[in-house]
Amino acid sequence: MDIDKYKVSQPIQLHQTVTKEVVEDADKKLKKLRKKISKLQDTMYAEGKYSILVCLQGMDTSGKDSLIREVFKDVNARGVVVHSFKVPTELELKHDFMWRHYEALPPKGKIGVFNRTHYENVLVTRVHPDYVFSENIPTVTGIEDLDDDFYHSRMERINQFEKHWSDNGVIILKFFLNLSKGEQKNRLLRRLHIPEKNWKFSPGDLKERKLWDKYQECYEDVLNKTSTTHAPWYVVPADDKDTARYIVAKTLLNEMEKYNFKEPALDDEVLDKLHEFVNQLNKE
Repeated sequence: MDIDKYKVSQPIQLHQTVTKEVVEDADKKLKKLRKKISKLQDTMYAEGKYSILVCLQGMDTSGKDSLIREVFKDVNARGVVVHSFKVPTELELKHDFMWRHYEALPPKGKIGVFNRTHYENVLVTRVHPDYVFSENIPTVTGIEDLDDDFYHSRMERINQFEKHWSDNGVIILKFFLNLSKGEQKNRLLRRLHIPEKNWKFSPGDLKERKLWDKYQECYEDVLNKTSTTHAPWYVVPADDKDTARYIVAKTLLNEMEKYNFKEPALDDEVLDKLHEFVNQLNKE
């Protein structure tokens, strides 16, 4: 599979992108990939030079939660840290819009997953600009201040932050789960028809669905302005969940293999005494 075809390396138009691809036996292929990812994460942890940040964005029902569960199932539980960003708390609103995301970056050796990300600050807030007022920004006095320049400025600051993170050893991969409106309808109906799925449904899902075109417009702008060499976006067809999970896992594995992670070498003094240590244990 040519993973690069999903990477945003030139301007795109979302209405021209594919929302459904089907990889044969994607679930079986995923099992092999995640075992390799697990081994590489162990080595990355031992080396202690890099961390990985996986960013997941997508419309409601695009499959973010289940993707996290399936892709990282075989990775050491202590090697993956997942953050799901909700409405900012009172404390978070007293800081700049990136503060809570900076705090959640994965330490060296670990994989961090942002389930919804710092890009909510230029997506949801752009669709619902009144949300920004709760940040109490001195330069924002009215809705007229929340124009394209305001959000493009935020995107530029996000690019700067991500470059800083990358320069300090964070490997950044960003995935937009590209769901069709028709498939979202099917998944919402499934939540309504299956009793054990009812809890996942919220009337707010239908209100947001009415804003589908506005969200698509905002996503397209974000993808085109914030996909960089050090923090690329991948537009992943999400109508088939197994295939979407496989594409994300394959992209992650391909990137990890580029870094040739290595376990640290033992000190010569310890290395010279390995047989002695073995003998000590065998004599117990």
